[in-house]
This record gives sequence, C-alpha cells and structure tokens, in this order.
Amino acid sequence: MSIRSGIASFAGKSSYWFLHTFLHGGSSLPGKITTKIDPNILSHLGKNYDVVVITGTNGKTLTTALTVQVLKQKYSNILTNPSGSNMEQGLVTTFLKAKNPKTGRNLAVLEVDEANVIKLTKYIKPIAFVFTNIFRDQMDRYGEIYTTYQKIIDGVKLAPKATIIANGDAAIFNSVDLPNPKLFYGFQNGDDAQDIKAKPNTDGVLCPNCQNIVHYRYISYANLGKYFCPNCGFERPKLDFALSQINTLTPESSTFEIDNQKIKIGIGGVYNIYNALAAYSVGKFLGIESNQIAQAFTSNERVFGRQEKINVEGKDVTLILVKNPVGLNQVIDMISSDKDAFSFIGLLNANYADGIDTSWIWDGDFERLPQMNIKKYITGGERYKDITFRLKVAGAPEELHEVEPNLDKVVEKIKAVPTDKVYILATYTAMLKLRSIFANKGYIKGGME
Repeated sequence: MSIRSGIASFAGKSSYWFLHTFLHGGSSLPGKITTKIDPNILSHLGKNYDVVVITGTNGKTLTTALTVQVLKQKYSNILTNPSGSNMEQGLVTTFLKAKNPKTGRNLAVLEVDEANVIKLTKYIKPIAFVFTNIFRDQMDRYGEIYTTYQKIIDGVKLAPKATIIANGDAAIFNSVDLPNPKLFYGFQNGDDAQDIKAKPNTDGVLCPNCQNIVHYRYISYANLGKYFCPNCGFERPKLDFALSQINTLTPESSTFEIDNQKIKIGIGGVYNIYNALAAYSVGKFLGIESNQIAQAFTSNERVFGRQEKINVEGKDVTLILVKNPVGLNQVIDMISSDKDAFSFIGLLNANYADGIDTSWIWDGDFERLPQMNIKKYITGGERYKDITFRLKVAGAPEELHEVEPNLDKVVEKIKAVPTDKVYILATYTAMLKLRSIFANKGYIKGGME
C-alpha cells in the first residue's frame, strides 16, 4: 500500500465511523473524501476481492439482495452495498466499511450504476457482470437506451474475461459482439406458433442487424420476451437458465419454477421474478445447488426500499421505488392484483439521483388507478404539483385525493387513512427521506442500511 492510499483509507474509514456512529449515515461522503485524496483507491481496496457486478435500469438493488442471499449458502462475509449507493463514491465506501476481510480471495456482490461500471473496471476486474434490463430512465443523465448500454459496454470491455450473465429476453443484450463468456436467463413461456408485436411506443424493438421491428413468440412485459426478426433471422439466444412456469402471483409473493425447481419469493410482480431468475443464474454460476437457491429465497431479510413492508400504527405499508415508466407500470400492474381495499400515496422528487426531468410520469398508466379499490389518494414530495396534476388527469376522485408536500406530515396522515393497506410509490430521494422519517419514529431500524 502506498502512503497516499494509506492516508486515503484512514480518512475514509474514520469519516465512515463518525457518520455511521453519530449520524446513522455515511454511504457516499466517505468515498468522496477517499477518492479526493487518492483517485486510484479502488485498486487498493478491491485487490483481494472476486467481484460480481449487477447493473441495468430496473431491479439492481433487489437482484443484488437476492444474489447475496443465494451466495450465503456457500460463502460467508460477502461484501455488498444494500442501500443502493451504486456510484463511484458509494462503491468506495462499501469497500471502506468491510470488516476484517479474510486473507486470500473474498467475494463482493455490488450493485453498480450503469454509467459507473467503467469507473469500477478501471481498477477492478470482475469475475462476472449481471445485466438486468435496459429501459428509458433519467433521460437527462443517460439519453436513449443504446447510449445507456454503451456506457455499460465501455466498462465491460476493460474486463474481457469476466462472464456476462444477461437477461436473454432483452434483445439489446444480444446486439453487441463481445469476447466475454456469456450465460443467458429468461422466460421459457408461450407458444412458438405465436407471432406478436410489442405495444406501440415500446423501447428497444428494432432488430440490431437490419433495423426492422422484431416480433415475439411471447412477451412478459415491455420489450422482454422470446423475440425474433422475421426479416433477417436475428433471434433470442438459447437460454442457460429458464423460468418454466409461473404458478401464482399476488402483491405479497410469487411462486414459479426455474429449470423445474419450485421457488417462492416473498415479493410480488412479474418483474421481480426476473430479479430472482438473475440471482438464481449467479448462484448456479458459482456452484450453488438449485434446492439451496430455493431455500435461500425463503429468507425474510429486508430489502432496502423495494416493496419493503413497514408497520405504521397497525397500517400495513408497502414502500416501492419507482423511477421510470416501465418500472412504474409493472408496479401498477402488481398492486392491481390486490383483492383488498388500499390507500395510494405517490411521492415525486426531481433531484440528480431521481432524474431532474419528471415528464416520464405521463408515460405511466395511472389511468388504471381509479379502476382499483383505492379509498384514499395522497400526493407529495418536492414535485407534488406535478404528481398531483397527473393523478387528477388520470381520474383520481377529487374527494378522495389529498395533497401533502411535507413527508413528515405524510407519515402522520398514514395513520388516519381508511384502509389497513397502504402502497407508497416514491422516487429515490423521496424514498430515502421517507425511510429516514420512519427510522426516526421507530417504525424501522436505521434509515440507510
């Protein structure tokens, strides 16, 4: 270790200890301090780790959490970033807070922001990359989906020996020829006699070879499914790990089969089955047996802000992160399956971590909400006017709709809603703020990790 690296590590660890001990935070600032002193610090911090990188638009945090649960069946002391602090400074902080890593090789499973993959691979060569999906998200930061994928590819090219474990149902992940070993996971559903197209305005449905619109034998949602191009023959690759059947879907759980192994996860939504399938694939790649993976998924470990269950004075509150139209529509689809009456809270911020452009909410299918058994609507957050107007246009009944910008007051209003169930859909910084309030009031342990 160089003197510079030593000073940087000491400064970072000391700041993390102070912030974590006295302010119950410290997911990014210690990393900022450390990289300011030594911009190459990741080379030192990550040198004894085998790293699995999980990246993509939606599902990174839950996929990371599920993957860690799976790998605990074989590995101990896995380093990870459960709070979703996935940019360079957050990744540095994750390594700084590692507790006495073993000598030899250690394992790290890291959620990494798409644009920050290259900032990691400049210094650390992962053993695997996991690609979840690519959808339009934070257009001010990423641009179109092809720009986003190129940011990932630029990082992957620095680690050509790492295995790519990709969502085979996303055509974009089959569009660039890379030397890396590849494994694909996906849904083995549908009738091969079908010939269907994605809905209008769906992203990523152009064939990368001939630019014609791809067709599908089966669509799970958005642009994901068993795709093929009738013009040039481009098609989905053979799947190495396949969902063979979905048995039940509720807002609280899903049961399904992967490679004929029966699996249950305590979280709803078809999109979360993809996250479980990704974690299953990493487990198999690293030598975990199928039955062990199924057992790992029964763990009740809390997942930070992703369909997180919180009891607020007897109210069953579910906190869900939303950040783009595809993810939002999948959440709306998931809550629509709830047979009980519930209250709906929408919280919208527009900070850098959220994406400063809020126009994406107009592509969300909020018009479905008035068809559900919703007894109360509350809208808030820094951009409360935007989300309030969006729900008004969607047809939310005015007499059931309350506006409350202050998140502290939103928590108080939860206690008075007329239903036992409450779904909160919040953008990232609104979710962080809300969790901090819940923590301060004793409803959850810790606001960040």
